[in-house]
Amino acid sequence: MPKRYQGACLCGQITYSVTGFKREAANCHCTMCRKFHGAAFATLVPVTGLVWHTGTALLKNYTADNGTTRTFCANCGSSLGFRVGGTPVADSQDSHDSIELAIATFNEDIPVQVTGQIYTAYKANWCTLSADIKVYSEGR
Repeated sequence: MPKRYQGACLCGQITYSVTGFKREAANCHCTMCRKFHGAAFATLVPVTGLVWHTGTALLKNYTADNGTTRTFCANCGSSLGFRVGGTPVADSQDSHDSIELAIATFNEDIPVQVTGQIYTAYKANWCTLSADIKVYSEGR
């Protein structure tokens, strides 16, 4: 049985687990990620085997003009996930394997290494890029 990695929103009402991670973890510097996460960048990782355990009624979505959907907790506002196109995360137990989860919402250390800094052409002027992580001015 594969290990399940646990995560939650800030208030703890939404909980989830995943069985694995894809290799494309990245720090995204695009304007939308910065605004959605309230930070210099958002670190997102595609996951496998996602199960929402509690709080699915609190999962809310914002779909931007460009078709990307960002999922958050309606109670505490925690940024949870990001999807390109497709249907938004809804009140279901579907795996939603195309979602990328905010890496900071995991409750434990996860076996992921950030391998890229993406959309750096839009980074905040006060943010310094990491010299040891590959830089992409747009997406990979």
